[in-house]
Amino acid sequence: MKKTILSDIHKSLGAKMVEFAGFYMPVQYEGVTIEHNLVRNHVGIFDVSHMGEIFITGKDSLEFLQYVTSNDVSKLDCGKVQYTYLPNDIGGVIDDCLLYMLEKNKYLLVVNASNIDKVLLWLQKYNNFNDCIIVDQSSNYSLFAIQGPKSIKLLQNLTKVKLDEVKYYNFVIGNILDIDNIIISRTGYTGELGFELYIKNEYAERVWNIIFNTSIKIHPIGLAARNTLRLEKGFCLYGNDIDENTSPIEAGLGWITNFNKEFINSVKLRKQTDNGIKRKLIGLKMIDKGIARKDYPVLDNNSNDIGVVTSGTISPTLGEAIAMAYILVEKSEIGSEVLVKVRNKMIKAEIVSLPFL
Repeated sequence: MKKTILSDIHKSLGAKMVEFAGFYMPVQYEGVTIEHNLVRNHVGIFDVSHMGEIFITGKDSLEFLQYVTSNDVSKLDCGKVQYTYLPNDIGGVIDDCLLYMLEKNKYLLVVNASNIDKVLLWLQKYNNFNDCIIVDQSSNYSLFAIQGPKSIKLLQNLTKVKLDEVKYYNFVIGNILDIDNIIISRTGYTGELGFELYIKNEYAERVWNIIFNTSIKIHPIGLAARNTLRLEKGFCLYGNDIDENTSPIEAGLGWITNFNKEFINSVKLRKQTDNGIKRKLIGLKMIDKGIARKDYPVLDNNSNDIGVVTSGTISPTLGEAIAMAYILVEKSEIGSEVLVKVRNKMIKAEIVSLPFL
């Protein structure tokens, strides 16, 4: 397994370490519910340095990115971030990503850890442009996510950047004390106020220690709470809610699919948009006791198979079991009751709108 720069620090903090996407990662420290609530109500920090950083530069970089990504890259200005995905040629998704415009003809594509090698091969396959350079810098960067309502107060004591002026899905290249050239991005995977810091590895441990030595107490948060936080907000997780065989239109990603340009598989995706979809990603709240997990079948009240669960958990904020599932469009009316097969029991659930909160 690969290790992040801070693996030994996580162990010293009592983290339960597991294999995740080929990396040795902290899944929890104090407990999922405690960590979840710290982010919702206070502030926590995630080491998500397993994520991939791919730099794309050159005069043809914009044209290239317009073709391989779903969103309209021409709308990006320097200092802005775009949520997008890489469509494959069979109707699914290679990966969902964040795209940063660092300067003219220079972009940063942030990809999921499990997909770094796959994404690189995919990008190289379609790079038939004269001046477009693709460089993987994933092993040179660490990434910390400081998330929660007190995140801006904590970080403002450490940087000259006026953080309250950095809008959602914008970034600046600034400082943490005397360490410069850190990408400070107002993004995150929790639905809370928060920032993500892209730091060269040689400064990662120092920045981590600086953050922990502020007057505002911050707690390390593991991947398990990251999952419950994102699920409450209805954010897709690659490998669960989207993958190479799931339609981005069915997954509700039409809002980042721009048909004013030609991109990989755009003709088929547009037809799907125009003609309608057969199934869609919806939210479920369990009525009966039980937790709906990935791949559990969803049935109607006549025991007809109408879908499948993609993600499920107990929501620490709501105190009830929630899930996301793909089900047939004609069975997807909000407020309808369905059944989820949990092991050998049929558990009642209600279809609800996303996000859950």
